[in-house]
Amino acid sequence: MTDLLEALMILCFGLSWPISIRKSWTSRTAKGKSLFFEFFIWIGYVFGIIRKFMLWSSGAGTGWLFYLGWFFYVLNIVEITIDMALYFRNVKLDKERDGK
Repeated sequence: MTDLLEALMILCFGLSWPISIRKSWTSRTAKGKSLFFEFFIWIGYVFGIIRKFMLWSSGAGTGWLFYLGWFFYVLNIVEITIDMALYFRNVKLDKERDGK
């Protein structure tokens, strides 16, 4: 049951990141975004992936829910990395717009 709850939590986060990526892409501004906030979420996903790896290497991580959770952790870290890269693009665009 705990693997199911974890997979659902990560699924919900994973569904949220494409919305954030789309907003970052279309708004073309970094205003209202916090790189600090996104970095700590990114670090949290790294810890989640390490936990999954430790469970798997100890033989405790088995079953399709375990692997589904693993997949969503990796997917989420890729998505937040894209959003963080867009942050830097948007900071550059903000500076160009402001003439700095």
